[in-house]
Amino acid sequence: MSLSQGGFFSTYSFFSDAAGVAGNLLAFVLFVSPIPTFRRIIRSRSTEQFSGLPYIYALLNCFICLWYGMPIVSSGIILIATVNSVGAIFQLVYIIIFIIYADKERKVPNGIGAILGIIQLVLYFWYSRSSVQASRRPLLESYA
Repeated sequence: MSLSQGGFFSTYSFFSDAAGVAGNLLAFVLFVSPIPTFRRIIRSRSTEQFSGLPYIYALLNCFICLWYGMPIVSSGIILIATVNSVGAIFQLVYIIIFIIYADKERKVPNGIGAILGIIQLVLYFWYSRSSVQASRRPLLESYA
């Protein structure tokens, strides 16, 4: 079959779209799967022995896939951007609930670490921008 006749290409397009929709449905099921855990956390008003790391990792994964699916980065894969934007919202809500119901002994050091991490990122971007502007000047200037 020739690609120009449309037979193979249309079959490929159909199965590609079907796999994309199936992947979105399965990803959505993955994003809503922690709901029973968070219902338990809200009812008991404690995070008990649950770890918040999986939700942070899932949020980072959603942000990376969301960036990859944006039209300015990759064209034609908007399904990836849509499902990961929904996933990022779910993960943010889970993390906020986790922070609200975390024990004080766990919340204070993590809060201090988060604030210091944000300050470190701001300083990095501030100084990296100024160093890029400074590096545009030539290292050696000729006065001849």
